[in-house]
This record gives sequence, structure tokens and C-alpha cells, in this order.
Amino acid sequence: MRTLLLSLIVLPLRMSATEYVVPAGNIAAFFAELPADATYLSFSAAAEYRCTGDIVLPPRPMLVIDGKGCTLLLGPGSRGFTCDVPDQKAAMARLSSRYVIKDFAAIEGGRKAIDLQATLGSVVSDCKFIRQTETAVDLRFCLMARLERVFVTNPTGKGIVLRQGDWPGATAFNSQSNSSVIEQCRVYCANGTTQAFTVLNSGGVRMNDCVSEGAPCDHDLFLSAVIDGDEAGMASNTVVKSFMLSNFHVEHAARVASIHVNMPSKASVHLSNVYWNGMQKAPVILYMMGQLTLSDIGWWREDFRIQTGLSAPRINIERCHSELAIGDPKQNTKRRAGVLQLLPSLPDTTTLKLNYVRVRDRSF
Repeated sequence: MRTLLLSLIVLPLRMSATEYVVPAGNIAAFFAELPADATYLSFSAAAEYRCTGDIVLPPRPMLVIDGKGCTLLLGPGSRGFTCDVPDQKAAMARLSSRYVIKDFAAIEGGRKAIDLQATLGSVVSDCKFIRQTETAVDLRFCLMARLERVFVTNPTGKGIVLRQGDWPGATAFNSQSNSSVIEQCRVYCANGTTQAFTVLNSGGVRMNDCVSEGAPCDHDLFLSAVIDGDEAGMASNTVVKSFMLSNFHVEHAARVASIHVNMPSKASVHLSNVYWNGMQKAPVILYMMGQLTLSDIGWWREDFRIQTGLSAPRINIERCHSELAIGDPKQNTKRRAGVLQLLPSLPDTTTLKLNYVRVRDRSF
């Protein structure tokens, strides 16, 4: 009885969850002065909104931002929906914040459309982002984030990025976007697009049912755990353990390499059911390091190749096309074995060793 009475006393003192309609005027000012009880924001006052600057999200345990099918036009310098994180101490304090951003018919322009930082469990879903000049979706230190049914069109820089924090005090070891999911997302590249999808210094990330298409880009997927920014060297981030990609459809050619893999030596990287449509002059995979498994790749052209920067690559090939193999020992050379080829840029590494390459259950 005493517990029930205490509950009755406490309940009226709790702040209510409140829905607000975002006005069609000064959006940035509205978010800067957001009432403390706001939990649900509806972009339902107009079919089209405009904002020239950043839309800074206040720290909140849970804030739903519902586009209601509207179009949001951003100014050239805008970072879209973003967070204020001056240093790692502030980032740690913000980790109790979570945002759901959904149902925008389009967010057009700006440097970025989404620039989330230091969140736990945030979700971006059912949105289309058009012509961002830097990165369409940039997630830094966003643990257990989820991107689903996100469509990026004509980014002039990068499409979707998950990475570590880059503010003072942040390192590649203490501010990752671990255990995040990218699902049913598409990047339609412009002529200047560099990477369609990028995952940096983050472990346990999964990509499922995604598409990269449009104009040629540098990379369809750039996966790396290099801590000093030197991609010519090998990844050395000891806290990154795994990455999984499943059902990835590539509909164009890459300029540098379709999939770049530079992960720590003990990290598990699984690429399953990847389909490259058409000819690829660049390597379909540029492998620098990591425990790489390729599985269920049923379509393979004879001109596809995997380049490696490691003389003794760690690669398992399972249930793949019969031409995805290491060739006839009598026809192999010191620098090439079937689909595997040593990087031309490594003249000091002259012999390709196949001790740790396994091919199982080939499909014919």
C-alpha cells in the first residue's frame, strides 16, 4: 500500500510527452528553443520547408522527428540535423540521447542532411537525401544506430558514413559507431561521388540488402580500421572485431576498387551474395588485411580480380562461382594466382603465398 501511495504522489510530477508541429519559418531557431517536454516533432505545417543553417538537436533521451512526407531544402553550408559535440567529455555525456528521424520525402542540398554525433540507438528511416556536397548521412560515435530504407541521390562527396568521433579527445578506440545496421539503403552516385558506403573504425556493423549504382564512384564500400589515415599501411585498430555484408548489388563500375577491405588481422569480414553487374576494370575487392570470407557469390566474370596488399592473404571462399578460385598451380605466377593478384604498387612484395587461402564447395 505504501508503494502504491508513493507512485500516486510521483506520477503527477512527471513531465508529459508532448507533440509539437515544426513551424514553416525559422526551423533552426525553433530547435534551439525546443520546449523541455518535446518528444515528438511533426513537420506538418507545410509541404516544403527551408533552412539555411544547421538544425542543432538538443540532448534528449528520445526525440522523434517526423517529416510527414514533406521536402526540406537546406542552404549550401548547412549540416542538416546535427549535434553540438565540442569534445569527448561532452560526447560521453550525450550518449543517453536518441533520435528517430523518419519519413522525409526529400532533404535536398546542404553539406550534409544528417550529421548525428554521440548517440545510442538512433534511427534514420524512410528518407531520401539529394545532392549533399560533403556527406549525405554522417554518423560519428553513434552506437547501435540503424539506417533503413534510406535513399541517397547524387551526393557530390560521400553517401553514407559510419565512423569514429573526430573532436578533441576522440580516438579510433573510444568513439566508434559499433553494432550499427545499414539495411535496404541505396546510393545513386553522381560523377564526383567518392565512396557510396563508408565504415571506419567501427566493429560489429552489418549491411544488408543495399545497392550502389549511378555514375562511377571511387568505392562502393570503403571498410577500414586504419588509425593514422594511411590506407597504404595495414589496419591496427585492436578493438574492431567484425563486419558483415549480405546481398549487396553493384550496378556500375568503380574507379579505384568496388570494395576496399583494410581490417585488423584478427577481424572477421564476411561478404556474402555480392553481385557486380557488368564489367569492372578496377578490382572488385582490394584486400589489405583481415580474416576475409567470401560466400554465396554466384555470379562472376572472368575479368574480375581481387587485389591484395598482403603477400599471404587470409581468405576463405565458400559456395562461390567456380571461376572465383586461385587457379591452376602450373599457370600461376609469383604475383598472380587465379583471381588473386598482388598489388602492382608493392614491388618489394614479390611472391603471392596461398598458405591461408581456402576454396570450398565450388559451384559449377
